[in-house]
Amino acid sequence: MPLFGSTFSPKKTPPRKCASLSSLHTLDHSTRELELGLEYGPPVMNIAGQSWKFEDGQWITESGGNVPTKELQRLRKRNVQLEEENNLLKMKIEILMDMLTETTVEFHLKEKEMETMMHQRKK
Repeated sequence: MPLFGSTFSPKKTPPRKCASLSSLHTLDHSTRELELGLEYGPPVMNIAGQSWKFEDGQWITESGGNVPTKELQRLRKRNVQLEEENNLLKMKIEILMDMLTETTVEFHLKEKEMETMMHQRKK
C-alpha cells in the first residue's frame, strides 16, 4: 500500500470521432458561398480615415483616400531629409569611434613608453 494513498492513474481517453460531422467541407466553393454568404477578399483596414488593402504582399491605399497629394509629397520630402540626416549621423559616429580608437592606442603606447623609461632609470 502506498504511503500517501493510491497512485494516480488517469482513465484512457476515448477515441476521437470523425473530425467534422458537418457536410460543408464536401460542398464546392460556389455552393458554400451561396449557402453561407462567404465572400473572401483581401484584408482591409481603416487607419485615421484612410482605407488600406493588402494585395500582392503589400499594403496599398484604396482610391479615395483622405490624404491629399500635397501632404503626401511633403511627407516623402521629410522622409528623404530624415534618411540623409540619419546617414550623416551614422558617418559622424564612425569617425568619432575611429578617433577614439586612435587616441586610446596612442595613450597605451605612451604609457608603455613611460613604463620602460621608469624601468631604465631604476637600473
